[in-house]
Order: sequence, then structure tokens, then C-alpha cells
Amino acid sequence: MQDAARRLIDDLEPLAQAAGLELVTVELAGSQKAPTIRIYLDAPGGIGFDQIMSSHEWIDAYLEEADPFPGAYTLEVSSPGIDRPLRKRADFDRFSGEEVVVLTREGGKRKKYSGTLLGMRDDSVVIADGEGVETLVDFDAISKAHIVGKIDF
Repeated sequence: MQDAARRLIDDLEPLAQAAGLELVTVELAGSQKAPTIRIYLDAPGGIGFDQIMSSHEWIDAYLEEADPFPGAYTLEVSSPGIDRPLRKRADFDRFSGEEVVVLTREGGKRKKYSGTLLGMRDDSVVIADGEGVETLVDFDAISKAHIVGKIDF
């Protein structure tokens, strides 16, 4: 289902940009016969409920026309939340300084990295551990990454 998510990102990203929104990511969950399609959107200054509701309408219209999943599906449109997913190279520079968790699909190597995001260096994401030791993670090996949300009381 990863290929289907990538196709949806490619198709929906220009539509989101035309609406003045950022397509953060697309997640597919559940079975292939009746998947849950989760679309995460953001806007400068944060996305509001009205923007999410209107986006739900144009995304649903696109899905009905394109029919990427014949049969039933559940559509969820949401803000990225405090554990914001990181997908694009620009995300890793934009959120430099944040605490992150990065998962890779490198066979036989470490699969989970966490620490302070220091941005991109060439084709690698740079993460510093608690002692400031930097680790470079090949961008193309990343399967999933997100900010570790913090709530200050």
C-alpha cells in the first residue's frame, strides 16, 4: 500500500497547494479492500476546522473520480498534530532543533534513531543524541519520521 500512498501524494499535493495548503502526508491503514485513507494537511499559522471540512470535500471528490480504491474506503482529513510527520527533505531543515524519531528500512542496521534534528547534510538527515554525537541517516532509507510532540504546562 506504500505505492498507493505515494501516488495519492503525487496527485493531491498540487490540489492542496492550489487551495493554499500543505499536504503533510498520506497514510493508508486497514485492508486493501476497505482502507482508511488519512490525509494530513497544514496551513501557514496552522489549519482550522473550516479548512479541514472544505478540504474533505475536494479530496473526497477527487477520490470518487480517480477511484484509486474500488469499493469502500474511509476518508479522514486532519491536521498533523503535535507529533507532526516529516516526509520531505525541506521538512528536515524546517524543523531543525526539534526532537524527532526516525525509522529506517535498512536491512541489518539500526532501524530507529531519536534525538535533536539538526537538518539535512547533503543526502542525509542529521540527528544529535543527548551527548551531542551526530548521526547521519540516509534520507532515502527513511520509512517514517516524526516530531516528538511536547506539551508545556
